[in-house]
Amino acid sequence: MSTTTTTTTTTITAEQPSQGRGQNRMLLDGKPTNYGDFRDALNRDGYAVIKGAIPLDRANGYADAFYSYMEGFNLGYNRHDPSTVRRAKLPVLNEKGMILDYGVTHEQWVWDIRGEEGVVDAFKKVYDDEDLIVSFDVVNVGFANREDLPENKPWPHQDQDPTKPGFRCLQGLVNLLPNGPNDGGLIVCKGGHALSEQFHIEMANEERIPAWTPEWFGFTDAGMKWLADHGLEWEKVCAEPGDLIVWDSRTPHYNVAPTGGVDRLAVYTCFMPVAEVEKEDLVRKKGAFERRLGTTHWPHAKHVSKTNIAMRDGKPCPVARERPVQEPVLSERVYKLTGIPYLERMEQVAA
Repeated sequence: MSTTTTTTTTTITAEQPSQGRGQNRMLLDGKPTNYGDFRDALNRDGYAVIKGAIPLDRANGYADAFYSYMEGFNLGYNRHDPSTVRRAKLPVLNEKGMILDYGVTHEQWVWDIRGEEGVVDAFKKVYDDEDLIVSFDVVNVGFANREDLPENKPWPHQDQDPTKPGFRCLQGLVNLLPNGPNDGGLIVCKGGHALSEQFHIEMANEERIPAWTPEWFGFTDAGMKWLADHGLEWEKVCAEPGDLIVWDSRTPHYNVAPTGGVDRLAVYTCFMPVAEVEKEDLVRKKGAFERRLGTTHWPHAKHVSKTNIAMRDGKPCPVARERPVQEPVLSERVYKLTGIPYLERMEQVAA
């Protein structure tokens, strides 16, 4: 497949983060609220579904782009032929369905999803802040036909360091196909965010599941029993194409594979105020963007992928690539989400 070399077309600098914003940032403490929108459910349950964050026609277009992307590796996958859902015919993806490499996190269609106004606006409301940056997170495909794919075993976890309590990060994903109870996807422990601090105090001496970052905590059988003993139940989140699902990073969650006949397509989206990151975070984030590398869901880019080269059976994938197929061309508004204009402004002020 040929690649393009189009570069991002903007050299603007952003204003410094506005003073006074964030004063009405959500606490996400589980107590009753009266926003009159998705934030009430988010505060109560630790997660919420924003219906129609992306109009249906555009959501369908993004789903088509996702399928075309996978077919475009020319390994033999065909969306209309379930028999082609085979490891050898697909780009490398992990057992959870994540495509981590190939520069996918910076494909044009992925950036277009991140820049959708209905997506960005939801995070603006939660943080009470318009000056946001976005994570360079990955995409996820849950195939209905998984006969040749690794088992997706439950991995209940929260994506936040237990030693740093309180609401710190709102995760999100855009759903691109009809997603019902049997169609795979996100499952959450409803209300778990509000009991997170209590859990970690009472379970402080429990043996930890090893993790590559302190911003990940896995729940053992004992931890799962604690959640159940405190009346918390797990719920499969259902959504329609174009819906945005958001959840507090303290809410226990994981994803499940489809058991029905419909695939699951999702693009992860996570934003946070630029005022909450340091200059060195933005420097690192700029380097990731310029090299088209991915990050975790945390927008401050504490962890950046070392390479885009996918490994298949211990060797570089034959169709590995360092850059996306379609280099992103971003509008001025979306380019600000990279954090680079804020960094340039900081450097100008310092000079």
